[in-house]
Amino acid sequence: MTPRSVLLFVAGAAIGAGLLAVLLWGVLDLSWPPSPATASEEPSTMAETVPDLYTCGMHPDVIRHEPGPCPICGMKLVPRKSDTEEESGEGVRVAQGFLQNFAVRTTEVSRGSLPISIRTIGVLAHNEERLVSVNTKFEGWIEKAYVNNVGESVAEGDLLFEIYSPQLVTTQREYLAAMEYAKRLAASGAYPEAIARAESLLDAARERLRYWDITDAQIDALEDAGEASRTLRFFAPASGFIVAKMGDSLAGMKLEPGMTVLKIADHSTLWAEAKFYEEDLRHVHEGTPASIEVDAFPGRIWDGRILFFRSAVDAETRALTAFVEIDNADLALRPMMYVDVSIRAEGVAHALIVPAESVLHTGERSVVVVARDDRTFEPREVALGLASEGMQVVTSGLDVGERVVVSSQFLIDSESNLKAAIAQLLGDGESNDGEPAGAMPGHHHH
Repeated sequence: MTPRSVLLFVAGAAIGAGLLAVLLWGVLDLSWPPSPATASEEPSTMAETVPDLYTCGMHPDVIRHEPGPCPICGMKLVPRKSDTEEESGEGVRVAQGFLQNFAVRTTEVSRGSLPISIRTIGVLAHNEERLVSVNTKFEGWIEKAYVNNVGESVAEGDLLFEIYSPQLVTTQREYLAAMEYAKRLAASGAYPEAIARAESLLDAARERLRYWDITDAQIDALEDAGEASRTLRFFAPASGFIVAKMGDSLAGMKLEPGMTVLKIADHSTLWAEAKFYEEDLRHVHEGTPASIEVDAFPGRIWDGRILFFRSAVDAETRALTAFVEIDNADLALRPMMYVDVSIRAEGVAHALIVPAESVLHTGERSVVVVARDDRTFEPREVALGLASEGMQVVTSGLDVGERVVVSSQFLIDSESNLKAAIAQLLGDGESNDGEPAGAMPGHHHH
């Protein structure tokens, strides 16, 4: 391919993209076909309107006082528009070959419902409503531990440790003494009032043992043995996993009343701590259904719902934490796993909807390109609403049944490239080799 052909190819591509890009910003007053006066205008007349400065569409920092090639890329320099020059337009008609070459796609504006899909990340945590602390209500020393490792699973009623407590031994002896006294009075035929007082003392001693978490079965065993036990067995109050313990080893540890010895967590349900940013908060609330996925089990989905939110937004991330309850009956999920959280909430109904890729954002304006039946394309400013799942709600500017362009090939983000393509289009009706402006070199359509 000769340098001349390369130059024509680059210029043709810029012109082709520029045609539809004109529509996106509405910066040129261009109608088609040109009026007879414009079509027959002499070169000398056009030259009178050419500005004094020329620039390159690909390198706008190149500015020359005379036309010629760009010193960087070799493209033809084009007249530079002044900042005060007003440009506007209602539409451009293009050839059928142009539509085919650039794969122009359109879609019809429709009316329907647009649900809200929110995806965020989270971390699994214990269900704090099923987290149990194991502690004693009396002073003592652990003489033998049956559970020593974080991560061990226990069932409700499993033996955890044996504890020696002087207070507990004394209370056991008091209970046995009260029991013996009540029996002796009943056997001796004492006054009913005396027997009732003895039985009241026995009940008080039994209740004191219960307050210290001594089970009825242990009290019955104490009665059967008839003597106080030096140590007391302490059993798991709930089923789950040991998730925390006091100290490196439990054996020999001295316990104070209320000291947490172990923590047991039930993992049959977990909480996913999910982060939602401020713009999403209007779509989620307590009870909103949610689902999670984890990398460890591709393709598997766990369903849940939002239980509650933290009281305040995080000052650094500007996100609010929601707690999503997840059923974990088979214990496949583990706390501290990273999860992907999906929310599908109600959005808007009976709204005008277009593909999000059809909307061009130019500063404070949003523009779509409307395709007419006569191959004319019109840029139109629109007002936007909700966006979700690749679709965009349009609140004004379009009607049902109109067609909008969705081809991303025409989304030119450089205003200098756009103006350069326009200037080349208007500067020459034909290229030097006789090909129509905007045609691709080497591609002829009959």
